[in-house]
Amino acid sequence: MTKVVVCGILGRMGRRITAVAMTDSEVSVIGGVEHPDCIATKDLGEALGVPELRGSLITPRLEDFLGEADVVIEFSGNPTAAVSHAKLCALEGKPIVIGTTGFTDSERKEIEALSKEIPVLLAPNMSLGVNLLFKLVQIATEVLKDKNFDIEITEIHHRFKKDAPSGTAVKLAQIISEEIGNSNLVYGRQGEAPRKEGDVGVMALRGGDVVGDHTVFFLGFGERLELTHRATSRDTFAKGAVEAAKWIKDKPAGSYSMFDVLGL
Repeated sequence: MTKVVVCGILGRMGRRITAVAMTDSEVSVIGGVEHPDCIATKDLGEALGVPELRGSLITPRLEDFLGEADVVIEFSGNPTAAVSHAKLCALEGKPIVIGTTGFTDSERKEIEALSKEIPVLLAPNMSLGVNLLFKLVQIATEVLKDKNFDIEITEIHHRFKKDAPSGTAVKLAQIISEEIGNSNLVYGRQGEAPRKEGDVGVMALRGGDVVGDHTVFFLGFGERLELTHRATSRDTFAKGAVEAAKWIKDKPAGSYSMFDVLGL
């Protein structure tokens, strides 16, 4: 049995991760962490409207659970809080799965440093399909980078998403940049903006209740290739997070990704 604590448990993803975990006989949700302004009751079952979790605790303090937890699942949506939670895990020697996005370069370096002490799985997107998309984009870029193809990325998310572009789009841009070797990321265009050699456009659209769409365009002369992933349910990501938590439980300290979990 893998005992997990969910950070950001009252958020959209936190609720779905908890629901998915409760259907998995190998996982037990022992508590939840949430911003104090969001906590109206300390009873997790009451807060979520889930009778099976009555008596479990929801608090702003991850420390309240680290003695008992096997793995922390971090989906608070707050990069500063996520780094703090990772530091607490390092102090207690607990693995952490991080799905929060929007980290600065310095915050990423902090998390990378912590992975020398504990297992850390940082993934901007935990769905099987998106991680396969990462691999396909890497292959397509490798093949087409010297064939006069231009590469552009678009992503669409619901109106409430905080960071732009999405963590998944940032990861796609990183994969492309590593393959090209000399890319220039362009975040939107306005006025006179002719395309330059090595430009990779990254465009973020926001609206409605879109769970997450990502497309990478490889634009040639007389043809184009489009690689697209569309998520229609947050359960796709929640299932990945739960699988990641089970996978990382007994792993040695290190930096991991969903590629490791899925064997890609």
